[in-house]
Amino acid sequence: MNPWLTLVLVWAGAALAMAGLWAFSMKVRNVGYVDVGWAGLMALAALAVGAVGEGSPMSRGLVAMFGSVWGARLCLHLLHRVLNEEEDGRYRALRAAWDGSPAKFFVFFQAQAVVVALFCLPFIAAADNPVFHVGPLTVLAVLVWLGAMAGESLADRQLARFRADPANAGKTCRAGLWSWSRHPNYFFEWLHWFAYVLLAAGGGLFWLSLAGPVLMYAFLYRISGIPWTELQAERSRGEDYRRYQREVNAFFPWPPRKAATSTE
Repeated sequence: MNPWLTLVLVWAGAALAMAGLWAFSMKVRNVGYVDVGWAGLMALAALAVGAVGEGSPMSRGLVAMFGSVWGARLCLHLLHRVLNEEEDGRYRALRAAWDGSPAKFFVFFQAQAVVVALFCLPFIAAADNPVFHVGPLTVLAVLVWLGAMAGESLADRQLARFRADPANAGKTCRAGLWSWSRHPNYFFEWLHWFAYVLLAAGGGLFWLSLAGPVLMYAFLYRISGIPWTELQAERSRGEDYRRYQREVNAFFPWPPRKAATSTE
């Protein structure tokens, strides 16, 4: 299938799905479902692109596997949080700022459908690659994907264990990877997109694959990731989090500037 037609169809399907999810979220008063939907739609998009791509069967298969497993894991992780916790503080703040406007939230949900389409570009680039042989780039792509999946999963588990302990209420997690980066889950999510850059190497749409790491870095570091998360963390944890900001890198893992423990 023509890659641009694939992109339009992915966007259209995501827009319809997000419209339904918006209606459900307004009914249950929990906007956190938008993140669950985004991750799940990315998994479905990877499967769809792998099925209709015009590249080699192995290129398409790896895209389908990489994207669907990554998206499904993230979707289930976020769903567990949404089902077992109150609405994320970021969205409560947004609800207050918008006075709960359903129309504004509809636009917000539809914006996420556009983001699904944008992040589908690396899938399309890699699945369109007709050149495939098991060489250094392919091996590196697999290693990058495995490392990113392992790192993101570990960071999520470490944070979940910390938050599950009532004694840590109102405190900042400094356990494991969280002592080297304030957002190790975001870092490994960003790293994951380099797998598609490597898979797309040598293909005619290689340049599109660069949209993955470039856009993800922009969204996480400048737009909707770190800025929103840290603003909420400062509101809820105050000076404890500001001290954490002074001691630990925001994104790229690096030894802390000062010894820290997970009980601070």
